[in-house]
Amino acid sequence: MRPELVRLELVRAVARRAAVPGVSVPGFDATVEFARPAVLAALPVAAVVLGLLVLRRGGGRAATPDAGAGRRARIALLATRTVVVACLVVAAAGPTTVTTATTPGDPTVTMLVDRSASTDVYPSVADDLEAAIESEGVAVDRVRVAAGNRSRVGDGLLANLRPNGSVLVVSDGRVTGGASLARAADVAESVDATVNRVRLTPNRTDRRVAVFGPSKVSVGVENRFAVRVSGVESGESAGGGGEGANGGAAPTGATVTIEVDGSVVDSRPVPENGTVSVTRNFSSVGPHRITARLNGDDVHAANDVYRKTVQAVERPRVLYVSRGDYALEEYLRRLYDVERVAEVPEDLGDYYAVVVHDVAAPDLGSVGALQKYVIDGGGLVVVGGEHAYEKGGYGSSQIASMLPVRVGGSTGRRSQVVLAVDVSGSAKSGMRVQKSLALDVLDQLGGQNRVGLVAFNRQAYRVANLTALDGSRADLERKIRSLRSGGGTNVARGLLGASNLLGDRGGTVVLLSDGRDAAKPSFAAADRLESRDVRVVTVGVGSVNAKVLRGIAERTGGTFLPADETNRLRVEFGGPNRRYDGDHLVVVDDGHFVTRGVDPTASLPGSNEVGVKAGANLLAATGYGAPALSAWRFGLGRVVAVTAYGADGSLGGLRTRPASLLLSRSVNWAVGDPQRKATGVVSAPDTRVGRPTRLVYAGEERPSVEGISFSKVAADRYEARPVPDARGYRDVLGSSFAVNYRAEYAALGVSPALKRAVERTGGETFGTRQASAIADAVTQQTTHRRRIERRWDWALLLAGLVVYVGEVCARRLGRYRGRGAIP
Repeated sequence: MRPELVRLELVRAVARRAAVPGVSVPGFDATVEFARPAVLAALPVAAVVLGLLVLRRGGGRAATPDAGAGRRARIALLATRTVVVACLVVAAAGPTTVTTATTPGDPTVTMLVDRSASTDVYPSVADDLEAAIESEGVAVDRVRVAAGNRSRVGDGLLANLRPNGSVLVVSDGRVTGGASLARAADVAESVDATVNRVRLTPNRTDRRVAVFGPSKVSVGVENRFAVRVSGVESGESAGGGGEGANGGAAPTGATVTIEVDGSVVDSRPVPENGTVSVTRNFSSVGPHRITARLNGDDVHAANDVYRKTVQAVERPRVLYVSRGDYALEEYLRRLYDVERVAEVPEDLGDYYAVVVHDVAAPDLGSVGALQKYVIDGGGLVVVGGEHAYEKGGYGSSQIASMLPVRVGGSTGRRSQVVLAVDVSGSAKSGMRVQKSLALDVLDQLGGQNRVGLVAFNRQAYRVANLTALDGSRADLERKIRSLRSGGGTNVARGLLGASNLLGDRGGTVVLLSDGRDAAKPSFAAADRLESRDVRVVTVGVGSVNAKVLRGIAERTGGTFLPADETNRLRVEFGGPNRRYDGDHLVVVDDGHFVTRGVDPTASLPGSNEVGVKAGANLLAATGYGAPALSAWRFGLGRVVAVTAYGADGSLGGLRTRPASLLLSRSVNWAVGDPQRKATGVVSAPDTRVGRPTRLVYAGEERPSVEGISFSKVAADRYEARPVPDARGYRDVLGSSFAVNYRAEYAALGVSPALKRAVERTGGETFGTRQASAIADAVTQQTTHRRRIERRWDWALLLAGLVVYVGEVCARRLGRYRGRGAIP
């Protein structure tokens, strides 16, 4: 159901009822309230009108013996009719009596105990804590929710939630299966249950090692890999690594040894930051193995060894199309198998990507063959210059349809933008920063844009409709400053509410939130926005759940921005009066493969006049706000447009690190899978014990491997999903994949998700010796005051009816007896 969007101020006004003090009765404490108190204003008016109608009927009659009796009858009629009208008016006002009932709950502590392997670093406190709480006179219902290598803490929490109940979690909150803690917190909020936890401080040390880097590389190309060590150290304080994500502790007294294909390439003490880098140039095609071993005393040996496979493939063949002598050709030859031509040939089947560098449209050659090649899955990188794009006649050429940019006009176009501001309870402590950031974002947007404002907690509220910012900036600023916080967090409702405000034309949502909500519904909402042609730029505020915010942005083709980088919005929405102003390239979308982790310092003063098409990704811009690097998918292929260049027409600073990474990654992204033309096992991702991997085999015949069953999924394509049960390397049909330690040993320290569940449900964090405080808190949490409302409109209507019928019957009876009749 679509959320109803109303102004926050209106919601609060409607929610309030006017309270009228009631009569105090011994033993009865109640308040009379009216749903529509304005109706009561009709009561004196009705009484006056009724008096005039009844009393004036006999005003002109002569005095008779029965005159006194007639006057008494009219007064009686006035009284009864006044009572009837009063009953009707008061009933229409909606009278309700409100009482408050206190319901004492069952002060029982439901203690959820986690004894999975990841909690071995903490002392076993459950037994002593249980005895101490029961000595306070509160019963303890102890439930084990995780053990060994299975940590289904979310499932355990869901199974033990009770309406208005309370649970005490003795766990690190590391979930390796089943429902997430965010999902459990949602359910707890919906039934008014409270989640408390016990603060755990490690008394033993445990560390884990992992290797990060590319899984497929080209032969002869140097690649960098990172070996990272993290964990928890014995004796850390509650606020230290033991209570943080993945521990975060600086490893001490440990040595890491790195092997490549069985030979030791490095061995050193783990540095303070926990990361060791190693570079490697593989000279032979096939699978290679990188193994990192951690030496030092800790709890678990399983996570002291990490294995990673790297598939080295022949350098992808790349066609370089150019009519000038540029240094880019030499740069590409270091990385790929490059063939140079002056124009695009008819046959492109042997190439993984085509790079077109500063070639005018009349000189491109077979653009039709190039278009078919990209639609069928080939890659294309078009590099600008003095003979490309608007200077090379691309606007009237067939190549224009393939490009992620339109030729002519770069920035300042009119866009539809909705600011979606999180005003939930989780944002309350940082609401001042939230408003300040919203005002800062508004300041980045040019006046040519149509901008609206939505606030959200558990619902979405339309604060301001889409209007041209030129005439509404001051009004929007005032409304942002007036926002108030409260309620739970539902990012999905906020996204859908903002999308509804945009309407059928689509546009951009700038989401300002900490992202502290369940990922699944948020991502589902993001997918719906993407289908409506709505892009989401997420801005992280406060204690940010970057996974959720980045995931929302990636699913909609948007960008995740830290709070201090909102000025990047000027690149796309600034317009002529609010242009981005810098002296080097700026990454606009740091969530894309091409730009992730790159901080370019190159200055490119030249650029082609282009604008980014709807549905494309603007990845980087020049220092003065013009598009520099854009990408999108065309058919099954990938296309990158490089539209900025140096003063001499070359790529200038883009050829030197770190900016050169943008070039190499652009071509790598366009190339895609360097094994897509190969046969045999073309995909064998590393996995963990107990988790499946997806083996992909390309060939005409179904492969036969002992213990592995392949199924046909497409022409000349077969897949298998084996689930390994032991650590090590596995060879399969000339390829290899690694099997690492279980997920239970991969995340150490108390999970932030558990802390958020406690905060969201209004729970508390207790020390292991605070049994008395736990008993008191549970007693209070299970004692609830509830509002009891009883409507009385039916009673007043019944009373009015009884009076009216009685009065009519009395008059009829009087006439029948010949007395008291009113002429």
